[in-house]
Amino acid sequence: MSWKKSFQLAFIYVGTIVGAGFATGKEIVEFFSQYGFMGLIGICISGLSFIGFGVKIMLLAIELQARSFQQLNVHIFGPYFAPVINFIMFAMLIGVTSVMLSGAGSVFQEQLHLPKMAGILITIIFTLIVLLIGTRGLVWVNTLVVPVLILFSFLLAYLAFHLPDFMENVVKGFHFTWGAIIDSFAYAAFNISLATAVLVPAAVEIGDKKTVKRGGVIGGLALTLILISSHVTLVQLPSLTEFQIPMAVMVNTLAASLHFLFIIVIYGEIFTSVIGNLYGLERFVKRKIPGNTLTIGMAILSVAFAISMVDYGTLLSFLYPLFGYISLVFLLLLIIR
Repeated sequence: MSWKKSFQLAFIYVGTIVGAGFATGKEIVEFFSQYGFMGLIGICISGLSFIGFGVKIMLLAIELQARSFQQLNVHIFGPYFAPVINFIMFAMLIGVTSVMLSGAGSVFQEQLHLPKMAGILITIIFTLIVLLIGTRGLVWVNTLVVPVLILFSFLLAYLAFHLPDFMENVVKGFHFTWGAIIDSFAYAAFNISLATAVLVPAAVEIGDKKTVKRGGVIGGLALTLILISSHVTLVQLPSLTEFQIPMAVMVNTLAASLHFLFIIVIYGEIFTSVIGNLYGLERFVKRKIPGNTLTIGMAILSVAFAISMVDYGTLLSFLYPLFGYISLVFLLLLIIR
């Protein structure tokens, strides 16, 4: 039973971190693939950070019996700095949720040729339903989506492996650059700080340190393997920084017949991220303002909905690097503490 819970926790960890930017490949290009082989080294740094800091945060949450990231931050940063950190994390979660909703709209618009608004509203309705179900809904959706995501990323990497210049494209750009190292830490810090909103209550609900530690390690390893397989696929693409959805280009190149499966995977990744973010935000708001889950969820999604009207590519390119560098401070303070 503990192994089952470990895998469920690992799937929640992976499902919360992957999202619109991850699924489209844009986020991976932005932080890793543009650096060539150094990007692969950066992925390994991020992967170790996902395992080390993810496990540490969850074990600390169990020790403190913290029900939200707000309580954990008070312990890590002290009563004076914690409110500032909480506000920044709250703003980041809202921002990323907005990017996810905009991404969902873009999938409907660009891939299914349906109105962007339809994609956003359908995602909001499904998200509220899962939120009302509670933790069971969060676990169920991630247990369904994450294994499909892992298999799909491995399949694309396998197909890319058979391209004539595969290894040449993977190892090119082998020159040291601090940008790749900084971006790898920024990526890990950004995602870990956001995942805290879900990992803290999930770890406390499980309660067993051994189970939680195992779940953190499995989740961190899974994220590393998905990043590596996506990276070696994306670097096969010439001028990869020019595409809004580079992974879609690779899917059409490697296996056009899988295009519809790609749409399902990309939407599933967006959906798991929206659910995870909303789950953490709802827990946070409930501690500040009394209200029922549905009302709070609708209020949060209304704000995210308004921001999601901005173009998906513009939102991601601006917010993600900004949040990444802000989160470096979070990671640094966590190391010191």
